[in-house]
Amino acid sequence: MEPLRFTKHVVASIEKCYAVCPMTIHGTPGFLLATEKAGGCFFFDLQGQQVETIWDDVGGVMSLVSLSSQPDAFLSTQEFFSPNDSAKARIVLARWGNGQWLVRTVAELPFVHRFDVFSTPHQHYLVACTLKSGHDYKEDWSHPGKVLVCPLPEDLAGLITSLEWTVLLDNLTKNHGYYRIHKPGGNPFSLISSDNGVYKITPPDGPDAAWGVEQLLAEPASDATLADLDQDGVPELITFSPFHGDTLSIFHYEQGTYRLAMRWPKPVEFLHALWSGSIHGTPTVIIGHRKGSMDLFALRFDTVAGTYICEVIDEHCGSANVAWINHPEFTGIVAANRETNQVAMYRLDD
Repeated sequence: MEPLRFTKHVVASIEKCYAVCPMTIHGTPGFLLATEKAGGCFFFDLQGQQVETIWDDVGGVMSLVSLSSQPDAFLSTQEFFSPNDSAKARIVLARWGNGQWLVRTVAELPFVHRFDVFSTPHQHYLVACTLKSGHDYKEDWSHPGKVLVCPLPEDLAGLITSLEWTVLLDNLTKNHGYYRIHKPGGNPFSLISSDNGVYKITPPDGPDAAWGVEQLLAEPASDATLADLDQDGVPELITFSPFHGDTLSIFHYEQGTYRLAMRWPKPVEFLHALWSGSIHGTPTVIIGHRKGSMDLFALRFDTVAGTYICEVIDEHCGSANVAWINHPEFTGIVAANRETNQVAMYRLDD
């Protein structure tokens, strides 16, 4: 197996940079970058130039989601600053209009951490995940989080905050992980990770259909994804555990359930950044952790040796979130390296 090679470019220094999302604005492909603490939300082109400031000062951005139904528009969380300081968290809509960026609240949703938009042939849906529902003191986890869903109109210009939420999952302690899976030839679904385990949620496949909910794993997880690393036709379940933990695990699907195949032999402190997909035709998971050596690395399977391998892409960077961009101008990883305040682009070398 040929090793992956990347060339790193630090394109900006932004304190506590956290969320990243590929997006096209005014016809220019690039990516959004926003901060965990006070800072703002910015747009970079694929040369790494900052070309737009969407807003400044407001932080607490855990998630950014572009809107395929509307050009130059996206949704974002704001004011989720920490598990102990997120009672004022909300989801906002940012869109270009009248020569400026307009930002308005879509939903006041305390402790909203991750969210997403599902677009099906019959309806757009908003999915929102709250890390918890409240607390009585610092580090109190006695008020579990939820997964909420609601229909979303095609045009959000007139949207008000009175969305009709339905609770899809409740009583999820440390409801942290969210990962959307794009299934080839099928509808997308997502993985929800919490102390209660890993759940698969699937949007309705028709106007009168219900959401699908299935528990894939009963043990605690902070984040999870699916990837057919060993290329046997059945995706493995890859998890980080426990909450913001140091254990990387791989589960095989056998006889109708996920069974532990291996735990990585050494701790990987504060596992956090996660992406899965195909690089040069090889299933790959990109992982970043935020303590210790703070590596960014690729998890793959060596079919000749019959073993899982980790290839270090960068060291001492501390990625909070990463995204993959596949474009003629740039193919590679964009990363919010929170612990080193780096906005970094890792170009895949041919």
